[in-house]
Amino acid sequence: MELPLVVGVDGSNGSLHAVDWAVDEAARHGLPLRLVYASLWERYEGVAPETSPERPSERVLAEHIVGAAAERARRRNRDVKIATDTIPADAVSALLEEGRHAAALVTGSRGRGELRGLLLGSVGLAVSARAQCPVIVVRGDPAGLAGTHGRILLGAGEPEACGEAVRFAFREAEARGCTLDVVRAWRRPAYEPPVHRAAAQEPARQYEEQASAVLDALLAGATADHPRVRTSRTTVEGSARRVLVHRSAAADLVILGSRRRTGHFGLQLGRVSHTLLHHAACPVAVVPQPG
Repeated sequence: MELPLVVGVDGSNGSLHAVDWAVDEAARHGLPLRLVYASLWERYEGVAPETSPERPSERVLAEHIVGAAAERARRRNRDVKIATDTIPADAVSALLEEGRHAAALVTGSRGRGELRGLLLGSVGLAVSARAQCPVIVVRGDPAGLAGTHGRILLGAGEPEACGEAVRFAFREAEARGCTLDVVRAWRRPAYEPPVHRAAAQEPARQYEEQASAVLDALLAGATADHPRVRTSRTTVEGSARRVLVHRSAAADLVILGSRRRTGHFGLQLGRVSHTLLHHAACPVAVVPQPG
């Protein structure tokens, strides 16, 4: 049975953008779509009087939110199979549990009721940091959301943290028929003794060659498995966060790997993932690497 693409919906503009993006993604990969709304209203059913207006109104709201999201999804693509559910749990717990049986989780960048000044809502951040499956936070400018650039951007981190991200990126690029732009940033040590300018170029070349060797090792197997995917490999001196945020303006999706440490229940996002989730100009996929 094919695992569904799960979207967290809450009626906000961010979740509606996530629904649109997820419908296109489900159609692209031939996946069913599951729209879920998490609410704690059932906890209060045994406490609130039968005549209390809060009891039915919250249930009606939940049903309206998932129903409206489903109708929006059907209007966008009637060939995608759609299921809906309301879950009696907080949003983070519900989505993390859904992620145990999902091809990927999709969320908006900021949900209903979250502070306007936040760059990324707390739900999207927590789910991206802890889910067992890929998480896509749908954010960015209109071009990035529309997917008109024809490029996927893969931030190539350390090999032990992004093997799954590489495979995800190649599958995505193949499904979209677009170019996969693979970038690894490198930096010199914080301090190097003063040397003659000509001599200083030699260490820089060594760091660049090391970065290139990492790319070769990361991509060798996936390139052979997906020979039709056009790849562009780039090594860049500088901060990975700045390099990838800048390049996200010309991408339809940024893909990053994230190492999951067994038994660790706190947030497990590196600085690069954290920055891209807040500042990328297109949707961001965080793909966990089991540790």
